[in-house]
Formats: sequence, structure tokens, C-alpha cells
Amino acid sequence: MSTNNQFPPEDPDNFSRRGSDHFRPKRKHHRVLWTILFMLLILLAGGSAWAYHAYNDAKDTFNETYQTGSTNKLRNVSSQLKKGKPISILLLGTDTGALGRKDVGRTDTIIVATVNPKKEKVTLTSIPRDTMVTIKGDSLSQDKINAAYTIGGASTAVSTVQSLLDVPIDFYAIVNMGGLEKMVDAVGGVDVTPPLTFKYGAANVTKGKKVHLNGKQALSYSRMRHSDPKGDYGRQTRQRQIIEKLIMKAVSLGSVTRYKSILKSISGNMKTDLTFNDMLTIASKYSDASHHLKSQHLQGTSTMVNGVDYEVASNTELKKVSNSIRKALGIKDSTKFTTDADNSSTTTSSDTTGTTDTTGGYGGTQQGPTQAPAGY
Repeated sequence: MSTNNQFPPEDPDNFSRRGSDHFRPKRKHHRVLWTILFMLLILLAGGSAWAYHAYNDAKDTFNETYQTGSTNKLRNVSSQLKKGKPISILLLGTDTGALGRKDVGRTDTIIVATVNPKKEKVTLTSIPRDTMVTIKGDSLSQDKINAAYTIGGASTAVSTVQSLLDVPIDFYAIVNMGGLEKMVDAVGGVDVTPPLTFKYGAANVTKGKKVHLNGKQALSYSRMRHSDPKGDYGRQTRQRQIIEKLIMKAVSLGSVTRYKSILKSISGNMKTDLTFNDMLTIASKYSDASHHLKSQHLQGTSTMVNGVDYEVASNTELKKVSNSIRKALGIKDSTKFTTDADNSSTTTSSDTTGTTDTTGGYGGTQQGPTQAPAGY
């Protein structure tokens, strides 16, 4: 059964579409949507705890989560899985309640997770919700990346991320906010050491002091943004912190009852193009990947365009993040992003003056940060 959770807005700076070329303020619902845990519980916990003792329950649950679609696969993902090669999963979160509703909302949690079984490593790369991109099918000259799912569903979100970062996305998973509290409670809560002191909602934490959080507290802990001097980037850090702790807690669980509770929390709250057989393959071949966890994010520069705030990532930053993800996937560096440094000039990751329009690798075209792309 799905849960339609609504929370009071924390800030008014979200934008929704009105007509084809205008934005209007919208009530803010910070979506801390824990797609990553739902998926990595399957990816990393290993098959023994649930595949044998709760196989039928798991199969029924995940058959319900499967969603067919027209996502453009840039490589043979079946071959990747069978050979146990590194894979990528785009993790998206929306706060619209039960998935399948007409109002699909925006995805303010956007994470590219790479799972490399050979190196026993999982890498989580956050993409800021306000990152400026061009979205296929969008009539505007530019948009925020969190609108891609609203405009064209999972396939558009996947293609937008692939084009932005020039990396292949093998699978996707979408989760709504309703399952978060149940999921965290299903694993018995998590322990975190806060990077700052704050009180927000159910969370009341002190910098450097380890605290145990239940589902409601974990949600509040991960939603707070304005009291963090790093703003949305600080929130992303806390999101990934919770995710990592949840993964480690999940893989240590041996109780079938726990896993059944987790499966119950997923029902109605997740959609993915991973089949149940895909999940079984992942559980058997990728279970050691949780041994090492790495977190990073795409760093942009705050820029006002036509009265709208965006995060604009320079080509230098895009190239750095792209190559980091590619390395985790075991593929060669991108040749897509041309930077001033490539032309024997000095540049930094915060540079927003150069423009380029090149092609190469897995993505389409990506123009420079001060010039909105004309399309794919």
C-alpha cells in the first residue's frame, strides 16, 4: 500500500511550468527520496537472506515495481549483468504520493549510482536539482534538470542525464517520499554523525555527536537546507550520508522478518526497469560492492537566467565528473567536453565564461554553461 506524505514547504524557490514559456513559484516539498536504498538493499545485501527464505514475497513485490518503457539503452545491459561488469543506475525521487498519478512532480533527488563488483565499490554522484540543461521535448531554451521527469517521464530523465554527463545509464529507479519512513524503520533506524548542529522537524542534532535516527527523524535530517551554510550541496551530503549508513545497516541484517518489512515498505513506492531476474543476477554477482562507498557531486555556480536561479556546471567540472563515473564503470574517458585547459589555457571548475559544442562518447551535445543548448 502506498503512502501519500505531504510536508510543509521549507522554501518557495521551486518552479513549475505554466504554459510553454513561463515559470511560477510553487509550494516547496523537499524530496529526500530513498531510491538508492531500495535498490542497493537488493544489489548489496546478497541473495541468501531473502531470495531463498522469502523468494515468493520478493518476486511478487518486485514484479509490481517493474515498469516497461522506451528508455534509450546506450549499451547491452544484459551482457553487462551476465558478465558481472560495472553498471549504473539513475536514482530519482518524487514527492507526489503513489507512483502512477497524473501529477508526476519533479525529481529533486537525482543520483547516479555506479556498482563495480571487481573493485568492490559503489559510487554515488549527486546532481543538483537546479542544474541547467536542455530537455528533449521542452519548448523552453533551458530548464532545470529536476523537470526532465515531469516533461517526459523516466526515459527523458535518463536521456537528459546521459547527455549532460556523457555516461551510459543502464537502469533507473523512481521512488516517492511515502516509503522513506517505513524503509528506515524497517532496518531499525540508522546512526549518523552530523556535520553541523541544527533543529528541523523531527531532527535535533549536534555537530560531531553521533545520533540514532528513526525514519521520521532521518527524513527531517535530510530535508533541511536553509540552515546549512552549503545550502543544497550540504543537503546532498547529508542525503548521501544517510544512504551510506542505511546500506551498511541493511547488509548486516540477517533477519528474514526485517527483509519482509523492507519489501512491504517498497510496495507501491517504487518503479524501475530492473526485472526481478535482473535483481537476482545483481544479488549473486554484485554483493561485494558494498565494501567501499564513495560519494561526490556535480558542482555548479549559481546563475540567474531570465529571472530564474540555476546551478551551471562548467565544462571542466562536467568533464571531471563524467570521467570519474566512467572510471567507475570501467570505460575510457569522455572526449565530449572541450575546456580552456585542453587548449593550453587556465581554467577552474567554477569558470562559467567559456562555451563549447562538441560530441563524442555516449552522450549527445552539450554547450557551454553560459549558452543554453539548442537541443539534442
